[in-house]
Amino acid sequence: MKLRFVILFLLCLLASKAFAEAPSLMRQTAVIDLPKVDGRFDHFAVDVAGKRLFLAALGNNSLEVIDIANNKRLQSIPNLKKPTGAAYIPEIDRLVVASGDDGMCRFFDGNPLKLVGEIKDLDDADNVRYDAAGKKIYLGYGSGALAVIDPVKMQKVGDIKLEAHPESFQIEKDGKRIFVNLPDAHQIAVVDRDKGAVIGKWSLKDPSANFPMALDEAHKRIFVGCRRPARLVVLDMDSGRQVAKVECVGDTDDLFYDAAQRRIYISGGEGAITILHQLDADHYQPLETPKTAAGARTSFFSSDLGAMYLAVPRRGGQNAQVRVYSSQAVQ
Repeated sequence: MKLRFVILFLLCLLASKAFAEAPSLMRQTAVIDLPKVDGRFDHFAVDVAGKRLFLAALGNNSLEVIDIANNKRLQSIPNLKKPTGAAYIPEIDRLVVASGDDGMCRFFDGNPLKLVGEIKDLDDADNVRYDAAGKKIYLGYGSGALAVIDPVKMQKVGDIKLEAHPESFQIEKDGKRIFVNLPDAHQIAVVDRDKGAVIGKWSLKDPSANFPMALDEAHKRIFVGCRRPARLVVLDMDSGRQVAKVECVGDTDDLFYDAAQRRIYISGGEGAITILHQLDADHYQPLETPKTAAGARTSFFSSDLGAMYLAVPRRGGQNAQVRVYSSQAVQ
């Protein structure tokens, strides 16, 4: 009897050791310190060819420019009045930055970045996206609108009216639609870019507080991160039908779909990253939830760079940081 218990104990010990030594799917590879940057962060943009990462430091009223080849800060642009979103246009080497407090859309060129133009009167300017096919910038703002912007002329050329302030929205690459999270209206709006108008409204009441979004066009799926309660909701891209719902990290503000690994990464201010595996279009399996830091809800995943960047706000004596993670394949 004693021998049986000893063997069982040793087996349990070996199993726990193997589990403890199992490699994480998200391995931290670098930390980029951002001294004297206070407050919370909003969204990222990237210049892949130039190896530059752009981070809207909303609480610090600055845009932080990071050299991701050498993992160091290149530039800090101050006095931006709560910058919220950014989009980089590689064809013309231009960065577009939205600021919520002063309702501005600013345009920067070069390295280091220099201001070359601006658009005013975009109250509560927020998320920014570049439509590479249509050569247009879309910027969410106000009590409900997407501004349509010519990034070359640096002029607003149109408005698309919405029922509430837009949070994250995603542009379909193989079609003409834009899918827009409207948490205050408890819905997702479907916009036709050619018509410049809403063509569909999908109710989203439970769960609610739908902020981040990502697309899987190959499987015609929309991934929506909700905060009340903390869930990933998966919708059919053509009908809006809910096909799956999975628990995720709380206070999510960014999520990304990694088509190569068939994974979803969700960062949340609760202090973790939820990693899910896409078994098929309608089924999703939790893989891992690595711990990060309280308030670190903003992130950026680049399949081109094979890395995830997580913005960590200043806490106590620790500087604000960008933590760099590499995505590991399952052996």
